[in-house]
Amino acid sequence: MLGRCLAGVVLAAAASSVEAGAWTQKKGRAQVILKAEVMRARDGYDSSGRTVPMPAAREDRAIGVFAEYGVTDRVTLQFKGDWQSGEDAFVDYQGRGPAEIGLTWQAWRDDRTAVSLYAGYAIAGEGRNAGYAAPGVGDQDWEVRASVGRSFGDGQGWAGRLIPGQAFVEVQAARRMRDGLPDETRADFTVGSRFGQGWMVLGQAFGGVTDDAGARWLSVETSVVRDLGSWSLQAGWRRTVAGRETPLAEGPVVAIWRRF
Repeated sequence: MLGRCLAGVVLAAAASSVEAGAWTQKKGRAQVILKAEVMRARDGYDSSGRTVPMPAAREDRAIGVFAEYGVTDRVTLQFKGDWQSGEDAFVDYQGRGPAEIGLTWQAWRDDRTAVSLYAGYAIAGEGRNAGYAAPGVGDQDWEVRASVGRSFGDGQGWAGRLIPGQAFVEVQAARRMRDGLPDETRADFTVGSRFGQGWMVLGQAFGGVTDDAGARWLSVETSVVRDLGSWSLQAGWRRTVAGRETPLAEGPVVAIWRRF
């Protein structure tokens, strides 16, 4: 039961791509997530990873939707897309971001642990198809991703006795093959714990590096989730903490999700 609840939390907090969480949806169950974020940057990381001032302030705004549907108990269909706008020293832009569709397959699962594999296809839009790239750059992408999740709590085992309430950790590794942009290797880490009645706190890290020894990035995000029946509200803050040839951006992230 915990795994089903945590699956939506992990997916709701996804940073910049469809994140195939380790826990899949049950057959016939669905979830839709509406997310908004505003990222601002005055500094960036140069080719040596040092922080330097940008020519002008940069701001990127996005309103996105994420939807998933349980085709079977082991296969979940997923879609993600967003509408973007923003400006920097060189361009003002507005338009659709990348649209991605994919499938997650539950490779293995028991009461506490889940392992899944994801494959997805994305078509680029007029917005930023990568955080380090100019708007409109890029064509189409393929992504494969492996996820492993483990839940704790309920007083079971040493971790369950140390962690209050119900908690989980999840690790993901992905390879993104891109047309018009360099290929990428990505890794994400999420830890979350429920507390009180219907509350959860999340800590996340999102990292990646391009094949051409160009951009790399590491962002961290902290958020709080409030469950309200079949609805949930999420609010958090994301910040880039390390990188190369990418902006040092930070800003709020809010989301509303609905389970069916």
